[in-house]
Amino acid sequence: MSAFALDAPTPELIAAVRAGLPVAAVDDALASGRVTAAELDRLAIPRKTLAHRRLKGRLTPDQSDRLLRVLRVVEEAETTFADRNRAGIWLRRPTTALGGEAPLDLLDTEVGARQVEALLGRIAHGIAA
Repeated sequence: MSAFALDAPTPELIAAVRAGLPVAAVDDALASGRVTAAELDRLAIPRKTLAHRRLKGRLTPDQSDRLLRVLRVVEEAETTFADRNRAGIWLRRPTTALGGEAPLDLLDTEVGARQVEALLGRIAHGIAA
């Protein structure tokens, strides 16, 4: 993501979220192919709201936080599976380990994201998921 790097030092990341990420961060996320516009609409920032934010040039801190949450978990899945395509399939496929929900569908809340991250940790360490 060129508008902002997920691997930026924590103080910089916190400051960027508090200030609101540039709307270009959404464009970069979409251009990367990691998430679709419909997924971001559902998980991070509704399309109508995004159109309004484009006029302002920046996301709100809450919208920035939600966008980074989605991208953080997507990146963790890509690292765990060592393959962007496999990670994308896994994120969109319902799993019994998450109560029959697709991991991506849980990223609308921090609690859901933590469950997905915990499952990715178990997968990475070879623990039955």
